[in-house]
Amino acid sequence: MTKTGIHYLLPYDTTIESGEYDLLKVTVSSPEPKDYVGVFAVRAFPVSHPEQFISLRHTDPEDHKEHEIGVIENLSAFPKKASRLVRESLDHHYYEASVTRILAIRMEYNLLFFEIETTQGPQSITIRWSYDRAQGYGEDGKVLLDVHDNRYVIPDVNALPKQDRELFERWIYW
Repeated sequence: MTKTGIHYLLPYDTTIESGEYDLLKVTVSSPEPKDYVGVFAVRAFPVSHPEQFISLRHTDPEDHKEHEIGVIENLSAFPKKASRLVRESLDHHYYEASVTRILAIRMEYNLLFFEIETTQGPQSITIRWSYDRAQGYGEDGKVLLDVHDNRYVIPDVNALPKQDRELFERWIYW
């Protein structure tokens, strides 16, 4: 446990395995050995650090409350199998689509209605027209958060076709 109260999970004292119902089983050997079942992963900084500061959590069967086991500071430090299992847990927790085209945008009621193409096919999404609904992602990317807080990632706005980029930047200019 650090001075901040965060218990960092380290590869040499944390074992991550597949558990039941697409959840994880985690064994932590420090400060005292303990097994946890029904574990899931949550990103502390989902946009700025998607592979860092990942909280592993479980629901305590006695008090029925969610508790943090600890935080993985850098997922790439863990063995490949453990990293893959944590990423799969994150994929269950977060819906995220990668945007490949911006086909249309219209505004009504202070909402932006997008017609987009994603790596998962064409979609219609609605986001509030607010600066906190389109966040920076890497050097030149954006993450759009729809009205349900689903994430739509544009890895590089400059890589969009010119007409798509111009349409996007007419509405999302911050």
